[in-house]
Amino acid sequence: MRLSDKLRSIGLAVILTWGWKRVMLALAAGALSSLAMAPFNAWPVLFLTFSIAVWLIDGSAAGRWRGVPAAALSGFWFGLGYFVPGLYWIGYAFFVDADTFAWLTPFAVLGLPAYLALFTAFGFALARLIWPRDASRVLALAVGLTISEWLRGHLLSGFPWNAFGYALTEPLALAQTASLIGLWGMTFLAVAIFASPAVLIDGASRGRKPWRAPVAAVLVLAAMLAFGAVRLSQQPTSMVSGVKLRIMQPDLQQDAKFNYSAKAAVMQKYLTLSDRASGPHSTGVSDSTILIWPESAFPFFLTKEADAMAQIADLLPKGTVLITGSVRAPDLPPGVRVTRAYNSIYVIDHDGSVLAVYDKLHLVPFGEYLPFQDWMEKLGFVQLTKVQGGFIPGTIRRTLDIPNAPRALPLICYEAIFPGNVVNRDDRPGWIINVTNDGWFGISTGPYQHLQQARLRSIEEGLPMVRAANTGISAVIDPLGRIVARLGLGIEGVLDAGLPAAIAPTIYARVGNIPAAVIVLVALAIVLRRRFVRRKA
Repeated sequence: MRLSDKLRSIGLAVILTWGWKRVMLALAAGALSSLAMAPFNAWPVLFLTFSIAVWLIDGSAAGRWRGVPAAALSGFWFGLGYFVPGLYWIGYAFFVDADTFAWLTPFAVLGLPAYLALFTAFGFALARLIWPRDASRVLALAVGLTISEWLRGHLLSGFPWNAFGYALTEPLALAQTASLIGLWGMTFLAVAIFASPAVLIDGASRGRKPWRAPVAAVLVLAAMLAFGAVRLSQQPTSMVSGVKLRIMQPDLQQDAKFNYSAKAAVMQKYLTLSDRASGPHSTGVSDSTILIWPESAFPFFLTKEADAMAQIADLLPKGTVLITGSVRAPDLPPGVRVTRAYNSIYVIDHDGSVLAVYDKLHLVPFGEYLPFQDWMEKLGFVQLTKVQGGFIPGTIRRTLDIPNAPRALPLICYEAIFPGNVVNRDDRPGWIINVTNDGWFGISTGPYQHLQQARLRSIEEGLPMVRAANTGISAVIDPLGRIVARLGLGIEGVLDAGLPAAIAPTIYARVGNIPAAVIVLVALAIVLRRRFVRRKA
């Protein structure tokens, strides 16, 4: 039997599968698709799994509404299979204080993926609504899933984690296309490219050869690689003169003992580690001009602890500043008890004075606040951080002035995963500082995925990123996504590096998602035309 006949046999078997076998097939295809994300980056598996997605939609034609409900169900199971192994690590956070939260683990590990799978279901259903019979149905799936992924990244505060476009970020040359079309354009290309082998089961249709679709997909991949290789070769990493970074990664476990009573031990560890020699010629923190500590570094309000601020002033030599995460108390009248707080970044000078503050805008639902906070608290629920009333969101995203360095854009934790929502185009910074605490998620795939997504922001915007993570992965990333320096997951230490220089604003930085929207609209027009021509014939 020829290879084409074998492939057609497999495709027809998928198309004709029904009932629980169809559910299991969709789940398995979705689960296998999760291997395309970091740290595995095994994106060739998507040639199989997205082809299965096409065949599942092909087989949903029976029933009312042209099989749209059946396609949606297939999409839901595909999405559930994708998100459960991709986001299993969220369950680790519920064991930090197991007595309080462990019982919620199944709801997090299955409930969140089930919610996210609704978007995949919508993408499959939308594709089925516009589904043609020829090879352009690959474009229909790309249109449907790009729209649904964009909605997933925006609705109800958004959560675009592991969007399909991240599959095209390794090798680094592939990721350079994000400088043109951003994550959502990459998502469209990923779906269209990886779904293209599905049409090889088609016979000759309207004079077109079905092999043209996968050949076109390979050519697009080759063009992306060529563009990326040229871009990387023509723009080597250059450094900002006079800026010396030191990132302190404490590898401090996020457990129930991380509270005010640990104040002295935490401060001593930070101070000692920050001044540790990193090599035979290192003299500690005096070698650096900018010292960076991770998100929510302290189990107390930093600026309300005079002794802690004095210790920081003693640590920093003249000409060195500290950038650190910390919870921040709101300004209240004297004697009023503090019940809520901001998740913030401070810039602290060598004399202990606070030069700048940024308050996190995009808070984590169920981690830093609860939807319908007051009502859920009355029912006995509390978010993981146990801040009554939830954290207070900041009001504006702005750059920070850093002495003797370019202005920096602060991003706290998962604020770095939202494309197009990180840089104010009227206030372009020279670099991005991302402080985070992935200690909630242990040694898992989560921190690798977080780094992968943060790195793409650098490529999209043409800005370097400096990332300080409590347990890792800390890194210095240049504006083309090259990792200049890195401190691995679960390692205690310091990372010394220079600051890469920014490049001119990319096309994406200038026009945002317009190119991606044009691609989707053109593809939609092609699909609708193919359907119109077929019906009229």
